[in-house]
Amino acid sequence: MSDLTMIRAAAERLKGHARVTPLLNSAFLDEIAGRRVFVKVEALQHTGSFKFRGAWSAVSALSEAERSKGILAFSSGNHAQGVAMAARSHGVPCVIIMPADAPRVKIENTRALGAEVVLYDRDTEDRDAIGARLTVERGMTLVKPFDEPLVIAGQGTCGLEIAAQAAELGVTPQEVLVCCGGGGLTSGIALALEAEMPGVTVRPVEPEFFDDVTRSLAAGTIQRNARSSGSLCDAIITPQPGDITFPILQRLCGPGIVVPEDDCLRAMALAWDRLKVVLEPGGAIALAAALFHGEGTSDIVAVASGGNVDRDVFANALERFG
Repeated sequence: MSDLTMIRAAAERLKGHARVTPLLNSAFLDEIAGRRVFVKVEALQHTGSFKFRGAWSAVSALSEAERSKGILAFSSGNHAQGVAMAARSHGVPCVIIMPADAPRVKIENTRALGAEVVLYDRDTEDRDAIGARLTVERGMTLVKPFDEPLVIAGQGTCGLEIAAQAAELGVTPQEVLVCCGGGGLTSGIALALEAEMPGVTVRPVEPEFFDDVTRSLAAGTIQRNARSSGSLCDAIITPQPGDITFPILQRLCGPGIVVPEDDCLRAMALAWDRLKVVLEPGGAIALAAALFHGEGTSDIVAVASGGNVDRDVFANALERFG
C-alpha cells in the first residue's frame, strides 16, 4: 500500500527527471469562479501529463533483472507516453496496449518514444486480458496505470508540490479538485496532503456517464461504468475505481463532482485565453469544476492533469467558447 514514505522516496527518484510544474492564478478565472482558483499545471510535465511521475517512479524502482525483460503497460495515451519515456530513459524495451480510438496524437507520440503499440477495441476486447497474456508470453513486467503502489506514490509527488507551493504563496485552499479516472492521481495527492496540508478536502472530478468513482464513494462499494467509450475525456475513462485506490479515496476524499463535456471545452478555452496553457478535455475537468460547479468563497486548487489533445478537438473548444 502506498504511503507518505513511498511518496517521499518517489520524489527522491524523480529529482532531476520530473519537472516541478507551476501553480498558476488568474484574476479573470477568479472572477468567474467567485473565489481564487490556483491551477496546478501538470500539462507542462514531461510527455504532457502527470503520468510521467508514476511511470518514472515504477520503472526506476524495478530491479535490473526485471528491467532487462522489458516493460508492459496499457493506457489510452498519457500513461502510455509516461511509461514509454521512462522505459527509453532506462534503456528498457516497452510494449503499450492502447485503445484503437485513443487520440491519434497520443498513439503517434507513444510510438515516437520508442514503444511497440498494440491496439485493441474498448467495446469488444479486455485490455487486462491482453496484458495478462502478453505478460506471460513475453515475460515483461506490467506497470498498471493507477492500481499500483509505486505509480500512486509517483503521482503523490504532485501533492507534495501543491503543499509546498501553496505555503510559499501563503494560500490555504479549502479544496483540491483532481481529474479522476481510476484514482491513482487523486489517491496519491490525498495521501500527500493528509500529511502536508491537513484540513484540505480532496475531491475527484469525473465526466458525465463515466462517474464510477463518484457513485462508488456515495454507495460505499465499487461501482462500474455502463459504458467503456464515447467521451472526449478519454484520459480519465476507466471501468471502475481500483482495488487499491478506492479504499484510499473512501478514507480521504470528499464527494465527487460530475462535469458535462461542454464545461470541459469551456475550461480548455479559458485556460488558453487566461493562462496560455493547452489542456485536453479530461485534463481540464477539475478546472471546469472549480469554475462552474463550485460553492463558497475559499481558495481552491484545480489540478490540470494533461494537455495531449488532438488539434481538431482543441480548435473546436476555441471556436465554440473562445
